[in-house]
Amino acid sequence: MSEVRPARAHRHATASDVARLAGVSQSAVSRAFTPGASIARETRARVEDAARALGYRPNAIARSLTTRRSRIIGVAAAYLQNHFYPDVLEALSKGLQARGYHLLLFTPDAARDADPLLQEVLAWQVDALILASTTLSSALAGQCRAAGIPVLLFNRTSRHADVSSVTGENLRGGRLIAEFLVAGGHQRLAFIAGIENSSTSRDREAGFTGWLAEHGHAPPLRDVGLYDFESASAAARRLLSRPDRPDAIFAANDHMATAVAEVARHEFGLRIPRDLSLVGFDDTGPARWPSFSLTSFAQPLRPMVDAAVAMVCEMIENPAAPTRHQVIPGELMVRGSARMPPEGCVSRADALVWRPVRDQAA
Repeated sequence: MSEVRPARAHRHATASDVARLAGVSQSAVSRAFTPGASIARETRARVEDAARALGYRPNAIARSLTTRRSRIIGVAAAYLQNHFYPDVLEALSKGLQARGYHLLLFTPDAARDADPLLQEVLAWQVDALILASTTLSSALAGQCRAAGIPVLLFNRTSRHADVSSVTGENLRGGRLIAEFLVAGGHQRLAFIAGIENSSTSRDREAGFTGWLAEHGHAPPLRDVGLYDFESASAAARRLLSRPDRPDAIFAANDHMATAVAEVARHEFGLRIPRDLSLVGFDDTGPARWPSFSLTSFAQPLRPMVDAAVAMVCEMIENPAAPTRHQVIPGELMVRGSARMPPEGCVSRADALVWRPVRDQAA
């Protein structure tokens, strides 16, 4: 009976093998695979040719032990059923890759504190955390600071003044929507909130109700949709079943607005915008679909992501960088889901935007 011998493990090529074949130093191999490192074009080409011939791949884990950087950015994002966040993640991934970083995604429960799951991400020794759609406790913020891990809030703000953030114009957007609906002749307004402790929903509602109060209008009817399709559908049913049914609804994001449109049309037989005007927030892909043609305040995704990538990379390179809160301006995109005011809607490329007359004069 012949002896059975274990198969020999395949030996992976090393940086030393590549250096020997390319006729360069091992440090040159390291520089060739380090984004932004200084190396002559000819040397890089020789290293890359040798690496291809040997099937060499840089060991990111080993490199992180040397540099004390993982080149990984943790990104926490919930509400992935909302089209805004998958688009954000794609843009963030591309933007970070262009700077030599990779994205590690985790999805905490949108309605709960994100700290327990974030503890797992900290164990991966990420270089920074970008938090979207999550809450941040003071305890976790302190742990991140103690560990030297920068934290950036994306499309969120925090009560902790020392946590940097990038947001859209949530407060101004809510104000413009109120003014737009009143200018369109609506009398009975309603607001569907997202998650109550979410800064986005809170600021959008504050802008909306604040403008109405300042201009002598009654406060809007209110319900809560939790940024969830089913919950927003239930909120729409409650509002539309009232004897004083609203003639316009502002939903705190597009995902909830599409739920309202489905309920209004198919359960109540309402015509949009003749019987009910509808406005969302984010200007996601479905807002532009002909079946919804949703008037929505646009969050400029690309400028927001570019600002977030630049800010988080700055915080990694310069831990002493001051805290910043950057607000990226947006516009109210006017489509077929809401009655248009007699004036104030102006053409921009192939779209209509709401610009009150005072802004046009300015």
